[in-house]
Amino acid sequence: MTSSHSNASAMTDAQKSEHIKNTVLAAGVALRERHHWLRHQDAIGAGIMIVSLLGMIASGTLYVQGVIPWWLCVPITAIFASFIHELEHDLIHIMYFRKQPKVINFMLLMGWIARASTVSPFVRRKLHLHHHKFSGTESDLEERGITNGERWGLRRLLMTGDNMLAVYLRPMTMRNATRAYIQSQKPKSKAEVRAMIKEQVGAYFPLGNIYYALFHTWVIWHLVSFGADLSGYAITLPSWAEAGVAGLNIFAVVYMLPSFLRTFCLHFISSNMHYYGDVEAKNVMQQCQVLNPWWLLPMQLFCFNFGSTHAIHHFAVKEPFYIRQWNAKIAHNAMREMGVRFNDYAALKRANRFFTTPETARST
Repeated sequence: MTSSHSNASAMTDAQKSEHIKNTVLAAGVALRERHHWLRHQDAIGAGIMIVSLLGMIASGTLYVQGVIPWWLCVPITAIFASFIHELEHDLIHIMYFRKQPKVINFMLLMGWIARASTVSPFVRRKLHLHHHKFSGTESDLEERGITNGERWGLRRLLMTGDNMLAVYLRPMTMRNATRAYIQSQKPKSKAEVRAMIKEQVGAYFPLGNIYYALFHTWVIWHLVSFGADLSGYAITLPSWAEAGVAGLNIFAVVYMLPSFLRTFCLHFISSNMHYYGDVEAKNVMQQCQVLNPWWLLPMQLFCFNFGSTHAIHHFAVKEPFYIRQWNAKIAHNAMREMGVRFNDYAALKRANRFFTTPETARST
């Protein structure tokens, strides 16, 4: 046993977390000393947003013009959208334009327009900051919303890429999670409770509601059309409906399918790298694992290697996503020494429970 492991065995979880945090932050300081351009964090954030938006637009335009096929447009657009998701996450933690809240809000709005399948970022920032304080507990509405803590099966698979199905297919679970979240905020009046309920009910309004209405319409139409073809019955549509279907098909390739692909990959990895249900509140050592096997690389591609680097963020919150990726090796070494789990595949069978006993493996 190495001295590092010996020291870790004598440390509390809080001390282990602090050691990892200090190691990560020190690596970030050293990196910025070697590369001074990294100090221009605002410019980097703005640049990532602009390049990602232009990349999504260019990819869609090339498809519409017949330059690239649909199977190339979808993943390219999804990758650019994944950069925007990471940027939104960093903006929620005010890593860019700290003294310019209007700029932050504008960037959040542009990011939501680019990824309308997500909850409003103005609602999400409250949920996400709460997630850091109470990750894996009953009131962690953000993670519960993306299926963390559910047993794996067809239902969870369907919910992983579709946030509306994640509500429709388990209304009581989401109702209870919402209630727990609201109670954890300790509202001072019934009016405050009503306002919080209204905020959660309207969390996807209006962009998310429009997106899912169009997406579900597109999916249902193609299922019906496919079924009709199998049965030998041809569906004849009026000209206006045919034009609408043609428009939806284009919109699906340039926007909806990239959104679905990115969402599915991110939610699959995020919901399985976070633990749920039997963790100690505010104990970062029990919140996440590092999930980075080779067979998840295709999914990692569409969420900026989230499974490998997001756990670092739980220890050192203020480091931007590209710095976390750059210093991942240093962070992982410290995390291993302190006992953070790596590739705990059995958690998928335990419905993401941290402990392994049958009693704690039961899903809520």
